Amino acid sequence: MAERKRALVTGGAGFLGSHLCERLLDEGWNVVCMDNLITGNLANIEHMIGREGFVFVKHDVTNFIHVPGRLDAILHFASPASPIDYLQLPIQTLKVGSLGTHKALGLAKSKGARFLLASTSEVYGDPLIHPQPESYWGNVNPVGPRGVYDEAKRFAEALTMAYHRFHGVDTRIVRIFNTYGPRMRAGDGRVVPAFITQALAGEPLTVFGDGSQTRSFCYVEDEVDGIWRLLNSGHPDPVNIGNPAEMTVLEFAREIIRLTGSRSEITYRPLPEDDPKVRQPDISLARKLLGWEPRVPLEEGLRRTIAYFRDHHPAS
Repeated sequence: MAERKRALVTGGAGFLGSHLCERLLDEGWNVVCMDNLITGNLANIEHMIGREGFVFVKHDVTNFIHVPGRLDAILHFASPASPIDYLQLPIQTLKVGSLGTHKALGLAKSKGARFLLASTSEVYGDPLIHPQPESYWGNVNPVGPRGVYDEAKRFAEALTMAYHRFHGVDTRIVRIFNTYGPRMRAGDGRVVPAFITQALAGEPLTVFGDGSQTRSFCYVEDEVDGIWRLLNSGHPDPVNIGNPAEMTVLEFAREIIRLTGSRSEITYRPLPEDDPKVRQPDISLARKLLGWEPRVPLEEGLRRTIAYFRDHHPAS
């Protein structure tokens, strides 16, 4: 056990964090999973409890983080990550992006650990450049309702690079685009769980605006593989990890109806404030640097995700 590398994953009981914990365990690492369970869920990690090298710690990372012993890597994934969550938890979202990142970076500095920040495509805001390369600085409304998430992540990136430049911390930054798969929360407001649960219940699928806004969906297995490759690279600057296959929200709604065999219709509601009109990653850097690109076709990933929701969130 002493020779195994050891990682701390903050937000490890969340959707993406739990899959990341699993990948690290599969790679032979010991994992400290830390979460305050505001949006995380113990059900996401219960199958790992009892596995050799896995420990869960309930803790709010905006407070001082104490982890005894060696740490080789800290992967900071703690944050509300859906519009419903960060609109209901605006202060907590800002605090975990600022204070939480500061505490996690301080721990990385003291342990000599590699630090990987989970950033987001939301740093690009409602983009004026399409698709979005890492060199694009974004079009963000800092005082709009979504600003609490966008600016928390932008600040976290700035703080991470400051620790890299000033303190010599070995850092990585992943800009995560729309990711989907098993363990998403049914009511988190994101389009994949929303459409799937509505379709399975035979309810109308709610499309905001006219549905012409675009998104790019990456299956969680692919996303985690990109993050793993970035962790093991030597690149300190931001890297987009997402699926460049872009489609409109209306096209996506129709695909969900087809794959579920639902008789649901589509209804339309006004577009939320500052909702991005387009979202598509330029993954040229990830291809060149990491040899990474998504492999799971959308239909296959959606079938796996629909099966999960049928099992875990049966329609009433």
